[in-house]
Amino acid sequence: MVPRILIVLLVVLLGLAFQAILRPPPQKLCGAPGGPPVTSPRIKLRDGRYLAYREDGVQKDKAKFKIISVHAFDSTKDFPLQVSKELVDELGIYLLAFDRAGYGENDPNPKRNARSEALDIEELTDQPKLGRKFCVGNVDGRIPNLRCLQYIPNRSSVSSLPIINYWWPSSPAELSRQAFMGLIVPEQRTLWIAHNINFLALPLDDPEVAPFFCGSHASS
Repeated sequence: MVPRILIVLLVVLLGLAFQAILRPPPQKLCGAPGGPPVTSPRIKLRDGRYLAYREDGVQKDKAKFKIISVHAFDSTKDFPLQVSKELVDELGIYLLAFDRAGYGENDPNPKRNARSEALDIEELTDQPKLGRKFCVGNVDGRIPNLRCLQYIPNRSSVSSLPIINYWWPSSPAELSRQAFMGLIVPEQRTLWIAHNINFLALPLDDPEVAPFFCGSHASS
């Protein structure tokens, strides 16, 4: 019978071999030798990382609204705008999209956490000199939006906050309450029902079935 120690050793060696085979190649940073070219404007952050961004809309010195746009996990700053240029010009909106750490042309952040992304946004707005106050919108950047409210509340406000669990025990209670109260009444009503009487949530979110309750289509 093969000694148990040899079996263990064989398993360890096979594991190391698979790890070596499946290990991804070293990451090549944008702008570094052998890496992809830099095609977007970038700023250098305090910790030495580079952050790429894209500007859209009206000129920032003429803007009535300045919005920082946060992309989703499967996207980059170069996602197509979900609003017409005519409307952006009419409302006087300046849009600043950026690549999150490790996405697109941004350097990765090994120490990335909820607070670091909010501070990246703050530093991004300082360098193009957007002013003391800005809005944070998103495609699916709900966590960065909440973290901006939590860590840099004196600088940011949320212009777009997707549906989240406002009763999540790990979220700061007062922050969740403020975010919930900022929703229009039909959305508050729909979410309350989804949380407390969840079997009614789907039919009541259908505008043809119950337009009074539908938060997705109704207006305040």
